Amino acid sequence: MGNFLIYRENCVENTVLSNKFIDEYMKDANDAQIKVYLYLLRMMGANLPTSVSEIADKFNHTEKDVMRALQYWEKMQLLSLDFDESKTLTGIHLKELGGDIQKSTTPAPIVSIVPRQEEDPYAKPSYSAEDLRCFKDNASTSQLLCVAEIYIGRPLTASELKSILYFSDCLHFSDDLIDYLIQYCVEKGKKNFKYIEAVALNWAQAGISTPKQAEKFASRYDKSVYTIMKELGKNDAPTSKELEYINRWIKEYGFSTDIITEACERTVMATDRHRFEYAEGILSSWKKENVHRKSDIQRIDELYQKRRQTKSAGPGNNRFNQFSQRDYDFEELEAKLLSK
Repeated sequence: MGNFLIYRENCVENTVLSNKFIDEYMKDANDAQIKVYLYLLRMMGANLPTSVSEIADKFNHTEKDVMRALQYWEKMQLLSLDFDESKTLTGIHLKELGGDIQKSTTPAPIVSIVPRQEEDPYAKPSYSAEDLRCFKDNASTSQLLCVAEIYIGRPLTASELKSILYFSDCLHFSDDLIDYLIQYCVEKGKKNFKYIEAVALNWAQAGISTPKQAEKFASRYDKSVYTIMKELGKNDAPTSKELEYINRWIKEYGFSTDIITEACERTVMATDRHRFEYAEGILSSWKKENVHRKSDIQRIDELYQKRRQTKSAGPGNNRFNQFSQRDYDFEELEAKLLSK
């Protein structure tokens, strides 16, 4: 093929790259190292700060990839890194490469690193192909992946491999726990890795670290969920929205199963529609009233009845008034639900 010319048109912003970098350094650097160095030049030219996490997101690398690239260029003496007492990267000094330009003996920091934000310890990193290769090459991992493919019934995709790496790398699950996790989900008819990740995250947040703990936790969790579903007249598995309601009642509101069951019983007697929303209305109202045990429910029921009697000389014929234990106006709630 013949030679071609490269034309530059309407270039307002430019990043200057030394020929010395192209001639002497670029040929031995890998893809991640070159990208990181060029991006640093770009940020330097625009006088903008950056961070390790920002660079990782920009090029779909892990933060470890970025740090390895920075350490490589430091080793090649193209830059130097500043760290604080907690070993957090705080600044980068890029060194000049031009032939006639003198290197500064004390280079000023020309790329600043923005303060590291509070990170979610359970956030899933962006794993690279190299990360996956290293993970798959591990002897124990090979056996785990083989078992996982047997459970799933087909070869794993790259995305599913990243999920399993996430369980091991970030959630610190042992191979045995990952094995049990996948088996548990598949036995429930769930082979989707989004679902498997959600279960894994739930276990990690609950401090689960062994299959035995997971079995005990899952048994208790399933029993509560399906008890509540049954009380609301549902015999199938909860949808994600229904599970969101149940988790809120148990975890956020902190209600025991007997209090939730009481709310479910009242809901079923009051309506055949929008039962989860109805139960949410009852339980959120009890949360505001600081209900902790069933005796608290009786107390606020009595107060409610007194308020109703004050407003009306006597009970009406409405079927809701005939049911004695109410902590707020069901008619008003039903009207709101029907208007949605």
